[in-house]
Amino acid sequence: MTALDGQRNIGVTFASFMTLGLDRGLQAAKLAESLGYRSFWTAETVGPEAFAVLAAVGATSPSLNLGTGVLAIQLRTPPLTAMGAATLQALNPERDILLGVGISSPVVASQWHGAPFNKRPLAQMREYLTLLRQCLSGETVSFSGDYYSVSRFRLGVKLGERRPKLVVGALNAGMLQLAGELADGVLLNYLPASHVPWSVEQVRIGEGRRTDGGHCTVYAYIHAGVCERSDGLDYARRDLFSYAVVDSYAKNFERAGFEAEVKAIRERHAAKDREGALAAVSDRMIDAIDVMGDAATVRRTIKEYVAAGIEVPVLMPLPWGPDRMAVIEATMRAAAPAD
Repeated sequence: MTALDGQRNIGVTFASFMTLGLDRGLQAAKLAESLGYRSFWTAETVGPEAFAVLAAVGATSPSLNLGTGVLAIQLRTPPLTAMGAATLQALNPERDILLGVGISSPVVASQWHGAPFNKRPLAQMREYLTLLRQCLSGETVSFSGDYYSVSRFRLGVKLGERRPKLVVGALNAGMLQLAGELADGVLLNYLPASHVPWSVEQVRIGEGRRTDGGHCTVYAYIHAGVCERSDGLDYARRDLFSYAVVDSYAKNFERAGFEAEVKAIRERHAAKDREGALAAVSDRMIDAIDVMGDAATVRRTIKEYVAAGIEVPVLMPLPWGPDRMAVIEATMRAAAPAD
């Protein structure tokens, strides 16, 4: 795949502006379709339910591939996830269903949803992917593992040759390699373009262990906004702070070159000094991950990620400014694939 192919394969995610309402997501999907975007993605925490959102998008913008980025595996069993993805595939038989799953944080899984948070995420994800792929096969499945046990499950949704593709949200070496080994794709997030080559290297290490000869496509959420930097700085600090206090993201930020920032953020957070923790998010960190500027800056940012090894960029429009939808639309237009 060439760099031009990567730019033409661009998607967009609803994840950064779900709080604006489902109607805004459908509006963005229609704009994406008109601009030549290839896929529409959504996340899931406490707002809109992902499969319902994507079913609505599939009905109103039928040329778009549909992706979850990502579903927390703690909140759905593999058979239930297979049922949701298969239903979406049956409704959109000519489109790719990109079934993104990942390990959620203890706050989301345990505090907000009352689900257990396992301390062996790699082992749980390996089981989840293995059983999920079996459930999507349409064959009768019996499975006994450390986390999931199923007796004679058989998917009751008829599918053609096209099946949902398994995509893993991953940050650190173990999960990146597992994605390369077992999944059809990996979704990167919250990383600067400079950290992409290391991440891709881990995926390819895992891909070398495959027994099916398959390829793991590298997707990435690219955070960018056509907006005034002054309008977004405080939002960016809060955004990056909220992830730096999560252990898996902290490790990712440290590896990407922000060790000093992570140390200061977490020290101030532990001391219950929220303002100090926010102040510890440096301008350097913001400019590398939550990119703000004019349309040319956004276009250049997409090209940088693709040149670094991203096969399918997925724009995460930063909705920061007096008119949030105007910022989102301007950002989408800036990042749209060139003819």
